[in-house]
Amino acid sequence: LPFPDLAQAKILTETVDRWAWVPQLIAAFVLVGSAGPKFDTSIVSTGSAQTIAGNRLSFFSLCLSSSVAWAPAGADFYVYFPPNTKKWKTFLMTFLGVGLALTFANLIGVGLGSGVATHADWKAAHATSSGSLILAGYNGLGGFGKFLGVLVSLGQIANNVAGTYSASLGFQMLGRYPAKVPRWVWTCVGVIIYLVCALAGRNNLSEIFENWLALMGYWVCIYLVISLEEHFIFRQSRGFNWADWNDRSKLPIGLAALAAFLIGWVGAIISMDEIYFVGPIAKMVGERGSDLGIWVGSSWAMLVYPGLRWLELKKFNR
Repeated sequence: LPFPDLAQAKILTETVDRWAWVPQLIAAFVLVGSAGPKFDTSIVSTGSAQTIAGNRLSFFSLCLSSSVAWAPAGADFYVYFPPNTKKWKTFLMTFLGVGLALTFANLIGVGLGSGVATHADWKAAHATSSGSLILAGYNGLGGFGKFLGVLVSLGQIANNVAGTYSASLGFQMLGRYPAKVPRWVWTCVGVIIYLVCALAGRNNLSEIFENWLALMGYWVCIYLVISLEEHFIFRQSRGFNWADWNDRSKLPIGLAALAAFLIGWVGAIISMDEIYFVGPIAKMVGERGSDLGIWVGSSWAMLVYPGLRWLELKKFNR
């Protein structure tokens, strides 16, 4: 192995992710300066007020799905914080770090998208791929623009480091036997899986990602609602005994969480607005429908979990 000492690999991973954002931010600022003059801020939304509101909610939901997907992996990184770290500091760092970064990136994306409608070269580039559109935004900078395009693409690899690292913990959580497999092995498995998926779908990655990204938002938001209710409603008095984390006889059975999760998914499915399926509730918004999967699914899970969890505690006392 290149890193016999796993602590060295961990330090390298943390160092890369700690500073990888700097060149990416510089490249993003240059992109704004280079492509900004072609951003069209005068485009007017078309359709009825309800249709426009539905379209905007769908776009916001898609952006939320991208950002909230980090939530289940948060504990994998915050565990390195000192135990006495203030809660408000953790919240503020997370909110500003994720919120500002995604807002800035999404605004650049909106600007590039607006230029596609009014500039033929951008439209042709977008027909090829999103990466080609970014390169088109650097047109006029010559070789330096191409270098920045490569830098942005390498940034996607750096962005995958944290997710791949946390995915290994997800594999280990599947059961006692997967937990015995070293994390670096699961990391390699994860890389192989998404490499195969990328190669197989390389000609339609943008469409695949856009059409399936919302599904991540559905399950993560339902998961978050259940976790938050468990924490604020049931654990305020019972507390957590961290020593029981691996003792099946003392952990919650999970029937309430599973039932609430499935009920939430039913709500998400009948409220989703995707190219492969439009639910009956989604069709009720405007002329084209709106993706309400996150909101309906989360609210249904939120409504049923407290009662189900109360019954589970009364029956099993854990």
